[in-house]
Amino acid sequence: MIDLNSMSLPELKKLQKDVAKAVDGFEERQRKEALAEIDALARERGFTIEQLVGVSPPSTRKPIPPKYANPDDRSQTWTGRGRKPRWVVAALDAGKSLDDLAI
Repeated sequence: MIDLNSMSLPELKKLQKDVAKAVDGFEERQRKEALAEIDALARERGFTIEQLVGVSPPSTRKPIPPKYANPDDRSQTWTGRGRKPRWVVAALDAGKSLDDLAI
């Protein structure tokens, strides 16, 4: 048994950190073991955990087709959403409109 009364403050603080790490590690191991057991049971019955708890997989968005292309380099495109690419800003500054860049 550890005699806490004979320990200095730095020793006690280090022990406190070590105990907190040990507790966190123990809880994480227990959580992973429980999850593995639940997953095995669900698979044995022909389900996934997501099906049992009602969580749907994240939806995937379809890519948006580009609306604009750089006239100097047609491989550079922009959907019209988000921040304007440098080539769009340069074209607009040069007096062109977005209609001029439309695909």
